[in-house]
Amino acid sequence: MEDPFWISVSVHPHKDILVSCGEDRLWKVLDIPKANVLLTGVGHTDWLSDCCFHPSGNKLATSSGDTTVKLWDLCKGNCILTFEGHGHAVWSCTWHSCGDFVASSSLDKTSKIWDVNSERCRCTLYGHTDSVNSIEFFPFSNTLLTGSADKSLSLWDARTGKCEQSLYGHMHSVNDAVFAPRGHMIASCDACGVTKLWDFRKLLPIVSIDIGPSPGNEVNFDSSGRVLAQASGNGVIHLLDLKSGQIHKLLGHEREAHTVVFSHDGEILFSGGSEGTVQTWS
Repeated sequence: MEDPFWISVSVHPHKDILVSCGEDRLWKVLDIPKANVLLTGVGHTDWLSDCCFHPSGNKLATSSGDTTVKLWDLCKGNCILTFEGHGHAVWSCTWHSCGDFVASSSLDKTSKIWDVNSERCRCTLYGHTDSVNSIEFFPFSNTLLTGSADKSLSLWDARTGKCEQSLYGHMHSVNDAVFAPRGHMIASCDACGVTKLWDFRKLLPIVSIDIGPSPGNEVNFDSSGRVLAQASGNGVIHLLDLKSGQIHKLLGHEREAHTVVFSHDGEILFSGGSEGTVQTWS
């Protein structure tokens, strides 16, 4: 299997900076909007799949094809902790809102919750029957959301490591799943370009939108929760206005689009493509 050529982007919780990472095994902190490189991190021995800022903004978590999750001090740029335990590549990582726990999902069909203070794995989440492609904490809660190549989404209690509910409806591998910033909505996208919205209180699908056949690689809401962006395998960024139902297309990536993330005010959208660039849309 060839190495994936991708880029992942995360926006700082307070400052006008973002971090990007990808197949060159590095992460880079860039200022907005000039994109000057402020800091570079070296230490992973294979491609990076994801990066996520600590809620305070002073640390970074990264996940990698080298099967590890690393934590970094952003003041100095050095690695302060490496979590080892996954059996295959790690696709995604996410911080708990308290900043004391990191969760990760892997090709090994499991997710793990890591305790930053004890520097150990708190628990392993078993239940998916194929690669776990995405993971995210619901803000200020102990609920975790995973999306898997087994075509399902699962909601987990991070305290017990137990699966509370699973959501079925995708016909293909779920590449990403995220919580809306307000309300009780989940968005997910799959390997054939179908994006679904779910009510996770009622555990029911709200709507299914087919913008395939190119894969949907990532979805993210803006801060209002009214606009959903989807990064597509054909390089197109789709913007879904959830109120009107309209879909707008942003064209600019020469190859596959892997990541989409909004600035905190929702005014700027950042997208990362497999050609190694970060595009800015406003």
